[in-house]
Amino acid sequence: MRIGYRTIEEDSPPFVIAEMSGNHNQSLERALAIVEAAATAGAHALKIQTYTADTMTLDVDEGEFHIEHPLWGGQSLHKLYQQAHTPWEWHAPLFDRARKLGMLAFSTPFDGSAVDFLESLDVPAYKIASFENADLPLIRKVAATGKPMIVSTGMATLAELDEMVQAARGAGCRDLVLLKCTSTYPATPENSHIRTIPHMRELFGCQVGLSDHTPGIGAAVAAVALGATVIEKHFTLRRADGGVDASFSLEPEELAALVTETERAWQALGQVRYGPTEAEVASRVYRRSLYIVRDMARGEVLGPDDLRAIRPGLGLAPKYYDQLLGRRLARHARRGTPLSWDLFIDEETDGQ
Repeated sequence: MRIGYRTIEEDSPPFVIAEMSGNHNQSLERALAIVEAAATAGAHALKIQTYTADTMTLDVDEGEFHIEHPLWGGQSLHKLYQQAHTPWEWHAPLFDRARKLGMLAFSTPFDGSAVDFLESLDVPAYKIASFENADLPLIRKVAATGKPMIVSTGMATLAELDEMVQAARGAGCRDLVLLKCTSTYPATPENSHIRTIPHMRELFGCQVGLSDHTPGIGAAVAAVALGATVIEKHFTLRRADGGVDASFSLEPEELAALVTETERAWQALGQVRYGPTEAEVASRVYRRSLYIVRDMARGEVLGPDDLRAIRPGLGLAPKYYDQLLGRRLARHARRGTPLSWDLFIDEETDGQ
């Protein structure tokens, strides 16, 4: 499958998405700086989120509308989303800047109005957040655009994922990516369970990746080794600057390392192969092989003190050591002569 000019498949480097989320801290200047930093770090795509506080929840600060969470607690859901949302008038300048810097740019819609708005900007793909993967009306509306869908699978049961995939495909989605995701912020490696990635690909017959909320890049590199073709990480300029997602976001140097190391992991997968690669052939000379270790005359018999397995590897292999003991030399051999079969008298024909 393709998203814009990028191919998403096992035979291509992993597709790395930098998720801005609310790390702009309500500054367009900072948001544009995040776009610049993501491009410099080598990210292939920028992703933002499209909602308003009013499209997400009610302006109520009591009961279930009041947050109790280590990062976001002590306020209402409405106030959190007011702080975190990306103003819709920013979308066009952010997308334009990303495209000029060679990145794809798209967003996560959280309701139908967001889909309609993003369609007016002609986004190349859509991302569905974990908390919306059970919103089948939203899934169908996005799928009906015919554009590629990337869906985080956090919290979803296997039955819910099956419902979602069927809804998406039934409504017109032909290009689907499922992202293994753990919906805790931050997530721990122990709760990541990335062995699910190849299983999910086999079950649903689509591209699979990782939406990663763990610190660092280890989980993402391991996910590529398991076949992930898409990696999404939250991104900020500096965690010390604060922001709703800063604590589990990568900084520019870390994002650059993520891009580099996930591509190296992909390159290292290679194919099932035994024996020397073309690049290794020259190194075979540094294997051990059998050499004569003292000057010897024609007719002398090789004993344990006359040959050793040493480097380089131009002589017979060490596995022939016992077979060569007791053989007579057909000619003079100086110390440092590599052993070869023509160095010995053929005992069967010598007396004939």
